[in-house]
Amino acid sequence: MATKKEYLNFVLDQLSGLSDITYRMMMGEYIIYYRGKIAAYVCDDRFLVKPVDSAKHMLPEAPFEPPYEGAKDMILVEDIDDRQFMEQLFEVMYEELPEPKQKKRGF
Repeated sequence: MATKKEYLNFVLDQLSGLSDITYRMMMGEYIIYYRGKIAAYVCDDRFLVKPVDSAKHMLPEAPFEPPYEGAKDMILVEDIDDRQFMEQLFEVMYEELPEPKQKKRGF
């Protein structure tokens, strides 16, 4: 089941207080970037964040689920209605998020 555009728009609205939030569609699902780093996935109308230590600390009871079959588990954020919490979560996660991989240039 692909993510509905309305769900993606709600997630993006919840994060609208942050600068430099972008997203990319991938096979009917979405990758959410924060300041150029992958921070979350929106898959099957679920919001999943990278399992960095700060996110685990802020969401100690949250379940872990893969965004899609065969993927590594991420943290499922079930209550996305608290805009302030969502923005704070992304802010504290940022330093721990991996740097984007450099694209190899072929000659």
